[in-house]
Amino acid sequence: MSVHFDERSGVIPCKTPWGSWYQTMEEVFIEVNVQQGTSGKEVKCNMGAKQIELHVKGIEVFKGKLFGSTVADEATWTLEDKCLIRIVLTKSNREAGNCWTSLLEGQYSADAWVQDQMQRKLTLERFQRENPGFDFSGAEISGNFAGGGPDFSSLQK
Repeated sequence: MSVHFDERSGVIPCKTPWGSWYQTMEEVFIEVNVQQGTSGKEVKCNMGAKQIELHVKGIEVFKGKLFGSTVADEATWTLEDKCLIRIVLTKSNREAGNCWTSLLEGQYSADAWVQDQMQRKLTLERFQRENPGFDFSGAEISGNFAGGGPDFSSLQK
């Protein structure tokens, strides 16, 4: 369902010197721009539950502890058109309140506006999952959306 929601509503990228990263409730996507003509053999990507490192042509692009934990054996990377590395990490905690503020601890942080937009998007994604008959892809949200938005679980249906 996340893919369809993102296709309709777009993504909120956090720009970095090497590309960008963005997130859904379930996954973190990293897009790294590399020199045209780069081959898969020139890419070394090591991904663990809490660590990641990427080297291209022997040069470190990034390395460090991830902001949150991930499911290591579900992580993937691809080289697209010999110029873009796309890494997909599956979050261990897949709640709307688990909005990463940075990709790595202390590195590649989202600025306040981007962080606000990411949290709003994850809250709308949560609403979409809870209400599959409605389309929240073009919705705006205001008020209490931090931490995944208001908790309606105690309300009677």
